[in-house]
Amino acid sequence: MSPEHFEYVGSELELFREARNWKRYFAERLSPHLRGRVLEVGAGIGGTTRVLFNAGVERWVCLEPDRSMVPRIEAVAGELGARERIEVRVGTVAELAPDEKFDAILYIDVLEHIADDEDELRRSAAHLAPRGKLIVLSPAHQFLFSKFDEAVGHCRRYDRAGLRELTPAGLELASLYYLDSVGFAASLANRMLLKQSQPTPAQIQLWDRRMVPLSRIADRLLQRKFGKTIVGIWTRPA
Repeated sequence: MSPEHFEYVGSELELFREARNWKRYFAERLSPHLRGRVLEVGAGIGGTTRVLFNAGVERWVCLEPDRSMVPRIEAVAGELGARERIEVRVGTVAELAPDEKFDAILYIDVLEHIADDEDELRRSAAHLAPRGKLIVLSPAHQFLFSKFDEAVGHCRRYDRAGLRELTPAGLELASLYYLDSVGFAASLANRMLLKQSQPTPAQIQLWDRRMVPLSRIADRLLQRKFGKTIVGIWTRPA
């Protein structure tokens, strides 16, 4: 779908805007991989930009297909005091200049929305510089696919085998792990019992304030082999 006609389905962005503990948690895992020129695909309302942008970044490009999101991303850039280093573009990976390269490309809760995920990552890989990192964070386990996933436009959820199969030619899978093992129970309860198309703000707060801190401990003990979120990191050899 072209950017001129794209708009988000559901209220996922607003619901998780205040999930501060969760965002800090995954930011601690991903920030060390971010340097130089960074491309964030599907920047939304700027929530990921806010937590992942750091001093090691020379240029951060927010690529967003929904034009209505631009003012909100620009506001985040202003709050970070980084208007000169954060660029907002309306469009998709398919519209990038062929010779444009990045040191890191991010898909944070984005790839599951894209129908042809294999083609999407293939296109992104073509823009990854040597030693660059392609990073995907997405909902895990198709058996957890729920009415909520449907309501917010998810095409699928992923497991280790699924992400491994998406490895683009020329890239190496460097890391593949799960996060939020305690939150897995909440997702399973919604899938099997509650069957909600949308969690309430109170449920989001309970998960973020109570479950995520416990997941930090449990994930480490479980060696990140179990959870409701999956992270895949690919590299391009030098």
